[in-house]
Amino acid sequence: MKQATLNLDLSAKITRKQVFLDQMDQVVPWAALVELIAPYYPEGKTGRPPFSLMTMLRVHFMQQWFTLSDPAMEEAFFDTPLYREFAQLEELARLPDESTILRFRHRLEKYKLAEQILSVVNELLTQQGLLLKAGTAVDATLIAAPTSTKNKDKARDPEMHSSKKGNQWYFGMKAHIGVDAESGLVHTVRGTSGHVSDIAEANSLLHGQESIAFGDAGYQGVEKRPDANADVTWHVAMRPGKRKALNKENEAEAMIDKAEKLKAGIRAKVEHPFRVVKRQFGFVKVRYRGLKKNTAQLFTLFALSNLWMMRSKLMGAGA
Repeated sequence: MKQATLNLDLSAKITRKQVFLDQMDQVVPWAALVELIAPYYPEGKTGRPPFSLMTMLRVHFMQQWFTLSDPAMEEAFFDTPLYREFAQLEELARLPDESTILRFRHRLEKYKLAEQILSVVNELLTQQGLLLKAGTAVDATLIAAPTSTKNKDKARDPEMHSSKKGNQWYFGMKAHIGVDAESGLVHTVRGTSGHVSDIAEANSLLHGQESIAFGDAGYQGVEKRPDANADVTWHVAMRPGKRKALNKENEAEAMIDKAEKLKAGIRAKVEHPFRVVKRQFGFVKVRYRGLKKNTAQLFTLFALSNLWMMRSKLMGAGA
Protein backbone atom coordinates (compact mmCIF):
# COMPACT_ATOMS: atom_id res chain seq x y z
CA MET A 1 0.00 0.00 0.00
CA LYS A 2 1.14 3.51 -0.75
CA GLN A 3 1.12 6.08 2.02
CA ALA A 4 -1.27 8.26 -0.02
CA THR A 5 -3.93 5.51 0.07
CA LEU A 6 -4.03 5.48 3.87
CA ASN A 7 -5.93 8.78 3.92
CA LEU A 8 -3.71 10.14 6.71
CA ASP A 9 -3.31 13.86 7.39
CA LEU A 10 0.44 13.97 7.94
CA SER A 11 0.90 17.66 7.16
CA ALA A 12 -0.01 20.34 9.70
CA LYS A 13 0.88 23.24 7.40
CA ILE A 14 -2.01 25.38 6.22
CA THR A 15 -1.26 26.68 2.75
CA ARG A 16 -2.08 30.16 1.46
CA LYS A 17 -4.45 28.59 -1.05
CA GLN A 18 -6.37 26.89 1.75
CA VAL A 19 -6.56 30.13 3.73
CA PHE A 20 -7.79 31.96 0.64
CA LEU A 21 -10.54 29.41 -0.05
CA ASP A 22 -11.59 29.38 3.61
CA GLN A 23 -11.96 33.16 3.58
CA MET A 24 -13.88 33.26 0.31
CA ASP A 25 -16.13 30.44 1.49
CA GLN A 26 -17.18 32.68 4.38
CA VAL A 27 -17.75 35.91 2.44
CA VAL A 28 -19.41 34.75 -0.80
CA PRO A 29 -23.24 35.00 -0.47
CA TRP A 30 -23.76 31.43 -1.68
CA ALA A 31 -27.45 31.16 -0.81
CA ALA A 32 -28.37 34.37 -2.65
CA LEU A 33 -26.36 33.39 -5.74
CA VAL A 34 -27.85 29.90 -5.86
CA GLU A 35 -31.32 31.44 -5.62
CA LEU A 36 -30.42 33.76 -8.52
CA ILE A 37 -29.23 30.96 -10.84
CA ALA A 38 -31.64 28.18 -9.80
CA PRO A 39 -34.47 29.12 -12.22
CA TYR A 40 -32.06 28.67 -15.15
CA TYR A 41 -30.39 25.46 -13.94
CA PRO A 42 -31.62 22.03 -15.20
CA GLU A 43 -33.67 19.99 -12.75
CA GLY A 44 -32.33 16.68 -14.05
CA LYS A 45 -35.67 15.01 -14.69
CA THR A 46 -34.24 13.26 -17.74
CA GLY A 47 -30.77 11.98 -18.58
CA ARG A 48 -27.81 11.83 -16.24
CA PRO A 49 -28.39 13.59 -12.89
CA PRO A 50 -26.70 17.02 -12.93
CA PHE A 51 -24.19 18.13 -10.33
CA SER A 52 -25.61 20.32 -7.61
CA LEU A 53 -25.83 24.01 -8.47
CA MET A 54 -23.72 24.85 -5.42
CA THR A 55 -20.93 22.60 -6.69
CA MET A 56 -20.93 24.09 -10.18
CA LEU A 57 -20.96 27.65 -8.84
CA ARG A 58 -17.97 26.87 -6.62
CA VAL A 59 -16.16 25.31 -9.57
CA HIS A 60 -16.88 28.38 -11.70
CA PHE A 61 -15.49 30.72 -9.05
CA MET A 62 -12.34 28.61 -8.59
CA GLN A 63 -11.69 29.02 -12.30
CA GLN A 64 -11.70 32.80 -11.82
CA TRP A 65 -9.53 32.73 -8.70
CA PHE A 66 -6.84 30.41 -10.06
CA THR A 67 -6.96 31.21 -13.82
CA LEU A 68 -8.05 27.70 -14.83
CA SER A 69 -9.50 26.83 -18.22
CA ASP A 70 -12.23 24.20 -18.47
CA PRO A 71 -9.78 21.32 -19.21
CA ALA A 72 -7.36 22.59 -16.55
CA MET A 73 -10.16 22.71 -13.98
CA GLU A 74 -11.10 19.09 -14.73
CA GLU A 75 -7.50 17.94 -14.33
CA ALA A 76 -7.05 19.99 -11.15
CA PHE A 77 -9.68 17.89 -9.38
CA PHE A 78 -7.38 14.87 -9.76
CA ASP A 79 -4.25 16.76 -8.65
CA THR A 80 -5.60 18.92 -5.82
CA PRO A 81 -7.89 17.38 -3.18
CA LEU A 82 -8.46 20.88 -1.78
CA TYR A 83 -10.40 21.80 -4.94
CA ARG A 84 -12.67 18.77 -4.59
CA GLU A 85 -13.28 19.62 -0.95
CA PHE A 86 -14.17 23.23 -1.73
CA ALA A 87 -16.51 22.11 -4.53
CA GLN A 88 -18.23 19.80 -2.00
CA LEU A 89 -17.47 16.69 -4.06
CA GLU A 90 -17.32 13.38 -2.26
CA GLU A 91 -14.03 11.51 -2.43
CA LEU A 92 -15.18 8.64 -4.66
CA ALA A 93 -17.97 10.49 -6.49
CA ARG A 94 -17.80 11.38 -10.18
CA LEU A 95 -16.16 14.68 -11.01
CA PRO A 96 -17.34 17.43 -13.40
CA ASP A 97 -15.65 17.08 -16.77
CA GLU A 98 -14.69 20.00 -19.00
CA SER A 99 -17.89 19.82 -21.08
CA THR A 100 -20.03 20.04 -17.92
CA ILE A 101 -18.03 23.06 -16.76
CA LEU A 102 -18.34 24.62 -20.22
CA ARG A 103 -22.13 24.20 -20.32
CA PHE A 104 -22.51 25.84 -16.93
CA ARG A 105 -20.53 28.88 -18.10
CA HIS A 106 -22.57 29.05 -21.30
CA ARG A 107 -25.74 29.04 -19.22
CA LEU A 108 -24.50 32.02 -17.22
CA GLU A 109 -23.65 33.84 -20.46
CA LYS A 110 -26.94 33.00 -22.16
CA TYR A 111 -29.07 34.47 -19.38
CA LYS A 112 -26.65 37.33 -18.56
CA LEU A 113 -26.26 36.11 -15.00
CA ALA A 114 -22.70 37.36 -14.52
CA GLU A 115 -23.95 40.95 -14.43
CA GLN A 116 -26.60 39.94 -11.91
CA ILE A 117 -23.96 38.22 -9.77
CA LEU A 118 -22.22 41.59 -9.42
CA SER A 119 -25.56 43.18 -8.47
CA VAL A 120 -26.24 40.55 -5.78
CA VAL A 121 -22.77 41.00 -4.31
CA ASN A 122 -23.09 44.80 -4.29
CA GLU A 123 -26.50 44.58 -2.65
CA LEU A 124 -24.92 42.61 0.19
CA LEU A 125 -22.11 45.16 0.51
CA THR A 126 -24.61 48.02 0.50
CA GLN A 127 -26.62 46.37 3.29
CA GLN A 128 -23.41 46.08 5.31
CA GLY A 129 -22.75 49.80 4.80
CA LEU A 130 -19.58 49.12 2.79
CA LEU A 131 -20.73 50.45 -0.59
CA LEU A 132 -21.78 54.10 -0.60
CA LYS A 133 -23.14 56.08 -3.54
CA ALA A 134 -22.01 59.66 -3.04
CA GLY A 135 -19.10 59.64 -5.49
CA THR A 136 -17.56 57.57 -8.29
CA ALA A 137 -14.03 57.20 -9.62
CA VAL A 138 -13.56 55.85 -13.14
CA ASP A 139 -10.68 54.28 -15.01
CA ALA A 140 -9.85 51.68 -17.64
CA THR A 141 -7.16 49.06 -18.16
CA LEU A 142 -5.96 47.12 -21.18
CA ILE A 143 -6.35 43.34 -21.18
CA ALA A 144 -4.11 41.58 -23.68
CA ALA A 145 -5.48 39.15 -26.27
CA PRO A 146 -3.56 36.51 -28.26
CA THR A 147 -1.99 37.99 -31.38
CA SER A 148 -1.33 34.63 -33.01
CA THR A 149 -3.16 33.66 -36.22
CA LYS A 150 -2.51 29.93 -35.71
CA ASN A 151 -6.16 29.06 -35.25
CA LYS A 152 -9.14 27.77 -37.23
CA ASP A 153 -9.90 31.11 -38.88
CA LYS A 154 -6.23 31.97 -39.51
CA ALA A 155 -6.93 35.43 -38.06
CA ARG A 156 -6.81 37.41 -34.84
CA ASP A 157 -10.00 38.06 -32.90
CA PRO A 158 -11.87 40.69 -34.99
CA GLU A 159 -13.47 42.20 -31.88
CA MET A 160 -10.08 42.98 -30.33
CA HIS A 161 -8.06 45.98 -31.51
CA SER A 162 -4.69 47.61 -31.01
CA SER A 163 -4.21 50.58 -28.71
CA LYS A 164 -1.18 52.75 -28.06
CA LYS A 165 -0.18 53.63 -24.52
CA GLY A 166 2.87 55.84 -24.35
CA ASN A 167 5.21 54.48 -26.99
CA GLN A 168 3.97 50.91 -26.66
CA TRP A 169 1.26 49.21 -28.74
CA TYR A 170 -1.12 46.68 -27.14
CA PHE A 171 -3.62 44.31 -28.74
CA GLY A 172 -6.73 43.29 -26.84
CA MET A 173 -9.71 44.78 -25.03
CA LYS A 174 -10.36 47.39 -22.36
CA ALA A 175 -12.05 46.91 -19.01
CA HIS A 176 -13.75 50.17 -17.94
CA ILE A 177 -14.94 50.36 -14.32
CA GLY A 178 -16.73 52.78 -12.06
CA VAL A 179 -15.90 52.38 -8.38
CA ASP A 180 -17.21 53.83 -5.15
CA ALA A 181 -14.98 56.82 -4.35
CA GLU A 182 -15.06 55.96 -0.63
CA SER A 183 -14.37 52.23 -0.60
CA GLY A 184 -12.98 51.47 -4.05
CA LEU A 185 -15.63 48.79 -4.70
CA VAL A 186 -16.67 48.26 -8.31
CA HIS A 187 -20.31 49.03 -9.13
CA THR A 188 -20.22 49.31 -12.95
CA VAL A 189 -18.27 47.38 -15.61
CA ARG A 190 -17.97 47.88 -19.37
CA GLY A 191 -15.93 45.84 -21.83
CA THR A 192 -14.84 47.36 -25.14
CA SER A 193 -12.25 46.87 -27.86
CA GLY A 194 -8.80 48.17 -27.08
CA HIS A 195 -9.05 51.18 -29.41
CA VAL A 196 -12.10 52.71 -27.65
CA SER A 197 -11.02 55.82 -25.73
CA ASP A 198 -11.49 55.98 -21.97
CA ILE A 199 -13.58 59.15 -22.16
CA ALA A 200 -16.12 57.53 -24.51
CA GLU A 201 -17.30 55.23 -21.70
CA ALA A 202 -16.87 57.64 -18.80
CA ASN A 203 -20.48 58.73 -18.29
CA SER A 204 -21.81 55.19 -18.74
CA LEU A 205 -19.76 54.17 -15.69
CA LEU A 206 -21.84 56.34 -13.36
CA HIS A 207 -24.70 54.67 -11.47
CA GLY A 208 -26.81 57.85 -11.48
CA GLN A 209 -26.96 58.56 -7.75
CA GLU A 210 -23.56 60.20 -7.30
CA SER A 211 -22.98 63.96 -7.16
CA ILE A 212 -19.21 63.94 -7.86
CA ALA A 213 -16.93 61.89 -10.09
CA PHE A 214 -13.17 61.54 -10.42
CA GLY A 215 -10.96 60.62 -13.38
CA ASP A 216 -7.36 60.88 -14.53
CA ALA A 217 -6.11 63.30 -17.18
CA GLY A 218 -7.44 61.05 -19.95
CA TYR A 219 -10.97 62.19 -19.05
CA GLN A 220 -10.36 65.89 -19.74
CA GLY A 221 -13.53 67.39 -21.26
CA VAL A 222 -15.84 64.61 -20.06
CA GLU A 223 -18.35 67.10 -18.63
CA LYS A 224 -18.84 68.60 -22.12
CA ARG A 225 -19.85 65.36 -23.81
CA PRO A 226 -23.48 64.90 -25.02
CA ASP A 227 -24.15 62.10 -22.51
CA ALA A 228 -22.85 64.08 -19.52
CA ASN A 229 -25.08 64.47 -16.46
CA ALA A 230 -25.37 68.11 -15.45
CA ASP A 231 -25.95 67.11 -11.81
CA VAL A 232 -22.52 65.44 -11.54
CA THR A 233 -19.43 67.52 -10.79
CA TRP A 234 -16.31 66.04 -12.40
CA HIS A 235 -12.87 66.37 -10.79
CA VAL A 236 -10.43 65.42 -13.52
CA ALA A 237 -6.66 65.41 -13.09
CA MET A 238 -4.54 68.12 -14.65
CA ARG A 239 -2.31 67.14 -17.57
CA PRO A 240 1.05 65.87 -16.16
CA GLY A 241 3.07 68.40 -18.14
CA LYS A 242 0.91 71.29 -16.97
CA ARG A 243 1.12 70.19 -13.33
CA LYS A 244 4.88 69.76 -13.57
CA ALA A 245 5.17 73.35 -14.77
CA LEU A 246 3.45 74.71 -11.63
CA ASN A 247 5.59 77.01 -9.49
CA LYS A 248 5.37 75.54 -5.99
CA GLU A 249 6.74 78.75 -4.49
CA ASN A 250 3.72 80.64 -5.77
CA GLU A 251 0.95 80.40 -3.18
CA ALA A 252 -1.90 80.09 -5.69
CA GLU A 253 -0.12 77.45 -7.79
CA ALA A 254 0.96 75.57 -4.64
CA MET A 255 -2.71 75.34 -3.65
CA ILE A 256 -3.56 73.98 -7.12
CA ASP A 257 -0.87 71.33 -6.73
CA LYS A 258 -2.20 70.40 -3.29
CA ALA A 259 -5.72 70.03 -4.73
CA GLU A 260 -4.35 67.79 -7.48
CA LYS A 261 -2.68 65.63 -4.84
CA LEU A 262 -5.96 65.25 -2.94
CA LYS A 263 -7.80 64.27 -6.14
CA ALA A 264 -5.08 61.73 -6.93
CA GLY A 265 -5.51 60.13 -3.50
CA ILE A 266 -9.21 59.55 -4.14
CA ARG A 267 -8.66 58.49 -7.73
CA ALA A 268 -6.04 55.92 -6.70
CA LYS A 269 -8.76 53.71 -5.21
CA VAL A 270 -9.86 52.74 -8.71
CA GLU A 271 -6.53 50.93 -9.12
CA HIS A 272 -7.20 48.50 -6.26
CA PRO A 273 -9.73 46.29 -8.12
CA PHE A 274 -7.37 46.12 -11.10
CA ARG A 275 -4.58 44.96 -8.81
CA VAL A 276 -6.75 42.23 -7.28
CA VAL A 277 -8.00 40.95 -10.63
CA LYS A 278 -4.59 41.02 -12.31
CA ARG A 279 -2.25 40.08 -9.46
CA GLN A 280 -4.37 38.18 -6.97
CA PHE A 281 -6.50 36.32 -9.53
CA GLY A 282 -3.93 36.33 -12.34
CA PHE A 283 -6.23 37.68 -15.05
CA VAL A 284 -3.81 39.35 -17.47
CA LYS A 285 -4.97 37.92 -20.81
CA VAL A 286 -8.43 37.23 -22.24
CA ARG A 287 -9.41 33.57 -22.35
CA TYR A 288 -12.20 33.60 -24.95
CA ARG A 289 -12.85 35.04 -28.39
CA GLY A 290 -15.22 37.99 -28.65
CA LEU A 291 -16.20 40.77 -26.27
CA LYS A 292 -19.40 39.20 -24.95
CA LYS A 293 -17.79 36.20 -23.27
CA ASN A 294 -14.85 38.18 -21.90
CA THR A 295 -17.06 40.98 -20.58
CA ALA A 296 -19.20 38.40 -18.77
CA GLN A 297 -16.04 37.11 -17.11
CA LEU A 298 -15.13 40.66 -16.09
CA PHE A 299 -18.43 41.04 -14.22
CA THR A 300 -17.69 37.88 -12.26
CA LEU A 301 -14.08 38.83 -11.57
CA PHE A 302 -14.95 42.27 -10.22
CA ALA A 303 -17.79 40.85 -8.10
CA LEU A 304 -15.27 38.47 -6.52
CA SER A 305 -12.69 41.25 -6.17
CA ASN A 306 -15.24 43.29 -4.18
CA LEU A 307 -15.68 40.39 -1.79
CA TRP A 308 -11.94 39.85 -1.54
CA MET A 309 -11.24 43.51 -0.70
CA MET A 310 -13.95 43.55 1.98
CA ARG A 311 -13.31 40.03 3.34
CA SER A 312 -12.03 41.18 6.73
CA LYS A 313 -15.04 43.40 7.38
CA LEU A 314 -17.48 40.79 6.09
CA MET A 315 -16.00 38.05 8.25
CA GLY A 316 -16.04 40.40 11.23
CA ALA A 317 -19.70 41.19 10.59
CA GLY A 318 -20.55 37.50 10.43
CA ALA A 319 -18.69 36.63 13.61
